[in-house]
Amino acid sequence: MRLFRRRYSALKVALAGAVFVLFLFILQKDVGGKEPGEEPWLRNIVQGKGQVLDLMLGAVRDLRDSMPRLQIGAPEPPPEPLPSGRSCLPGVYTAAELRPLMERPPQDPASPGADGKAFKKDRWTPEETKEKERGYEKHCFNAFASDRISLQRALGPDSRPPECIDQKFKRCPPLPTTSVVIVFHNEAWSTLLRTVYSVLHSSPARLLREVILVDDASTDEYLKEELDRYVEQLQIVRVVRQRERKGLITARLLGASVASGEVLTFLDAHCECFHGWLEPLLSRIAEEPTAVVSPDIATIDLNTFEFSKPVQNGKQHSRGNFDWSLTFGWEVVPARERQRRKDETFPIKSPTFAGGLFAISRSYFEHIGSYDDQMEIWGGENVEMSFRVWQCGGQVEIIPCSVVGHVFRSKSPHTFPKGTQVISRNQVRLAEVWMDDYKEIFYRRNQQASQMAREKTFGDITERRRLRERLHCRNFTWYLQNVYPEMFVPDLTPAFYGAIKNEGTKSCLDVGENNHGGKPLIMYPCHGLGGNQYFEYTSQRELRHNIGKELCLRGAAGTAELGECQFRGKPGRVPASEEWDLAQNRLIKNLASGMCLTARGKHPALVPCDLTDPHQLWSFT
Repeated sequence: MRLFRRRYSALKVALAGAVFVLFLFILQKDVGGKEPGEEPWLRNIVQGKGQVLDLMLGAVRDLRDSMPRLQIGAPEPPPEPLPSGRSCLPGVYTAAELRPLMERPPQDPASPGADGKAFKKDRWTPEETKEKERGYEKHCFNAFASDRISLQRALGPDSRPPECIDQKFKRCPPLPTTSVVIVFHNEAWSTLLRTVYSVLHSSPARLLREVILVDDASTDEYLKEELDRYVEQLQIVRVVRQRERKGLITARLLGASVASGEVLTFLDAHCECFHGWLEPLLSRIAEEPTAVVSPDIATIDLNTFEFSKPVQNGKQHSRGNFDWSLTFGWEVVPARERQRRKDETFPIKSPTFAGGLFAISRSYFEHIGSYDDQMEIWGGENVEMSFRVWQCGGQVEIIPCSVVGHVFRSKSPHTFPKGTQVISRNQVRLAEVWMDDYKEIFYRRNQQASQMAREKTFGDITERRRLRERLHCRNFTWYLQNVYPEMFVPDLTPAFYGAIKNEGTKSCLDVGENNHGGKPLIMYPCHGLGGNQYFEYTSQRELRHNIGKELCLRGAAGTAELGECQFRGKPGRVPASEEWDLAQNRLIKNLASGMCLTARGKHPALVPCDLTDPHQLWSFT
């Protein structure tokens, strides 16, 4: 009885009955054969009975679906996940499964530089001295020492923290394969081949797909056919070449274009990989495909080639940063990041990365826009990628359990075919695409870049801006607030900025060379290039020299010197010793002492204020 009390019940029964009767009628006509006078319309119905039934059943379903739901149905079960291209087993990889591609040959502990120790030599012949000097001149490191150290030297026992040594890697999801890409230009034979052997001796065979050496138009003969013949014996190593020198960025794009591994791992041509360096990088990418991961970079001494090994109890780590001249640098990991990490297996979030040594999913590299291929030679590409990855939903990390040594040179041995202005051009491109209004802070510190921006001589950035829109990337304010809140943001529109010129000497206030605070200032001829002569008078009444570090002019006991700025943002306050009054009378008065800055004497100093003394009159230019 309840059935007939429901709404639409009669209609449903009638329609269902009509469909059933029609079905029997058509079926009977189908099996009963044709009658002599059968109507054509009926014959068509019988012949198309399948279509008719489909239409009828569809109408019933439509009617059913249009009726109110008197009962909440169970949720639809989720579709079964599509099987991945690579099956995986439970558990963790065994040591046998992670055996390296090549075993190291027996090591002589007395050989030069054995186990990562320093190369030592007490007596030098005149010929050896000349060879060493030529090596320094050509490569900017001690190539003489490198040439006498085994290409396959070991680095001694694994000295990483215990949690790194004991770290296990899950088979599911499986660790991805990688192509290691190494770009070189006129590299020393020994450092290049030691890098290659280091990869082969320390990378699991099942994970290392290939090593790709990208020659950026080297001119040294030993890096041509001789190198090709040598690497033929190394199974998975090959050389690809650029016919003309285009620089690191284009060379890496070439290497990526021919790579077949699931992950791209970029290394410089003067590196050595420590125990277990590869697995932690690939494990992190398997866990988080949008992570761009760098190893913890150890120092290989450029004079002795001593490898600075990790220590068992961990160390004070550094991470990448940048200053407002868009120069990459290092800083100690801040307290909030140290507290987030439980042990050394946890990655370190880094605002920027050095860019020479890192791993990235090949598909994510392509998705995120690889490199800006209109950047030239070298410079700025690492900061650009750091901003882009963070702002577009990825993350830049350092993996402490992955250790790779690198020869840090004090200067570059290579020339820039188009001059060093290509660095400023690269930086303008990244500023225009990713930094929004904060780009003006950079332009105030780089006059060459500012001129390029005004004259629009930095190339077409349409595609890079479209990339930012397509990926729905966040703005630079978000980056500063969420990724790098420790970064001090200068005034977007300071009251005064530029060089501070003295009326009496006609020269400019200058911080001098390598003044990172604590040294007196000097007076120097005005050059209009910023740099050591760049100052800002801030809304907090500070005189800041904030190119590489945030340094403030400080008055104390008659002296004027630079020191690290005490004000790091609100709610802090500026100490009176760093507060200055720039009156319309052109005196620069220190509020703590009540004295004024003078250019008279060997160094700028504080003296009683005197409006008639031209050495106390200053102006921003």
